[in-house]
Amino acid sequence: MRENAAKHAREVLLKEYRGALSTHSKSMPGFPFGSVAPYCLDARGRPLILISRIAQHTHNLQQDAKCSLLVGERGAEDIQAAGRLTLLAEARQLGEAGEVEAAAERYYRYFPDSRDYHIVHDFDFWVLEPVRWRFIGGFGAIHWLQDVSLVNPHAGEAERGMVAHMNDDHADAIAHYVQLAGLPTHEPAQLVGIDSEGFHLRIGKALHWLAFPTSCNNPGAVRQALVQLARAEVWPAARPVSA
Repeated sequence: MRENAAKHAREVLLKEYRGALSTHSKSMPGFPFGSVAPYCLDARGRPLILISRIAQHTHNLQQDAKCSLLVGERGAEDIQAAGRLTLLAEARQLGEAGEVEAAAERYYRYFPDSRDYHIVHDFDFWVLEPVRWRFIGGFGAIHWLQDVSLVNPHAGEAERGMVAHMNDDHADAIAHYVQLAGLPTHEPAQLVGIDSEGFHLRIGKALHWLAFPTSCNNPGAVRQALVQLARAEVWPAARPVSA
């Protein structure tokens, strides 16, 4: 049961790419301060955000790193029945050159317009270090979870290579994934990220996560899954997680 809950919670985190970031107000002590924050996941599966040095939430985090990120399933007709995930976290600004470069390389693929913000407008990368997760999967499906983040075995060189190869040489396969999944077709899709459980496509400014039929923990397994999907006539059902 808890393994299923963690998987479903992680799917919400992967499928969405923006949430409500709540910090402790510096100017109004004792009050929470909420703001909107786009995010992608870093190599360890933690939310990675890019925020301005002059923003109120940045000043708040510099004084008190404790925060929360609320992520909910988009487009739900009944918000009370929709999946939603609250992450209680300690925010940490990235400062070492290597980790900033790795963060920037991945974040820019997801949010290419952010490159100008980072360089011109004094934005910095922060990672949300998970402390505890609260997942609500619908009525009565309520869980406190310790482990939702999952290390991405492909992050870095392997992911960069697979993403570039698919975008450069297999645009037809990507278009087929879009068609199979019923995603918007108003703009060509770009593959932007791969994890062990699925992959992200960017269409315009929107991000969409599609699950692999089964976990893929090495590049060979990813290739096999992508070939299978390119030949599929319907999107295959994911293998269920045992309770």
